[in-house]
Parts: sequence; C-alpha cells; structure tokens
Amino acid sequence: MTPTVLDRLLLISELFQKDMARAFDGTPLTPARTRVLWVLAATGPSTQQALAGALEVSARNITGLVDALEEAGYVRRTPHPTDRRATIVELTERAADVMAGMQRDHAELSSTLIEAVAPSDRAGFERGLDAIAVRLAELIAEDEARRAAGGNTERTAS
Repeated sequence: MTPTVLDRLLLISELFQKDMARAFDGTPLTPARTRVLWVLAATGPSTQQALAGALEVSARNITGLVDALEEAGYVRRTPHPTDRRATIVELTERAADVMAGMQRDHAELSSTLIEAVAPSDRAGFERGLDAIAVRLAELIAEDEARRAAGGNTERTAS
C-alpha cells in the first residue's frame, strides 16, 4: 500500500520526536520544558500567567515546568515590579546560551532538510506545507467549536 500524505507527515513527526529525545538525552530538558524556554527566548521575561497562555497550558502545569527549569538552573523568578502577586520568569545566562545553540541548530537543520528538495520544487513544497498547516489548524478549530457547542465529536470525511 502506498503511504498517504498523513502517513508521511506522521513519520516525519516521529523522526523529529526521536531526534529531540536524542538531543535532550542526559539533560533535564523535555519537549514541554524546551517549549517554555523557546517562548522565553522569543518574547523575553514573562509572568507565569502569560507563559501559560502562550503555551495553552494550565497554571498548575506551568508552575511545575518553571519549578523544574528553575531547579535545573535554566530560569529564575524575580518579583514583578508592579504586581506583588506575580513573578517574572526569565532565562538564566546558561539557558540563553543553550537557546542560542538550539536556534543555530534549528536553522542548520532547516537548511539541511530543504536541500533534500530540488531547488525548482522548493517554492511549491513550502506553499504545500503552509497549505497543510493552515488546513489542519482550520480542522482543529472547527472540531473545537463543534465540541464547545456540544455537537458530534467524531471526525467526518469532508
């Protein structure tokens, strides 16, 4: 049987998961903790509430992630300058160095992967990836809206 587009995308996802697990082996980093670092590297210091919103996780979940990252020396908490109830989470120098390395690795891997596609096909390939990402996001939003309205939760073929 010929693999479908979804089969290929799932294989790529699994390969990325394996690569990430290999890269984090021997470190306290997990994909979820790395997402926190990635957001902080992109946006700068943040409240835990803002981090939870950006990552679409609960306050309890973000507290556990930040606790683990702080214990491992990747982030520090400081008092919020105007809100006594809030704290600011920021990268440590160690984490900033790690994230700079990850960003370099990310760019290099991106370049290496796109080199597998013939130069004349790259623009079409990127348009196709964008179209798939947009369509998948639409399907997820439609499903979430249907669930919120109490509708059928089974996916139907369109």
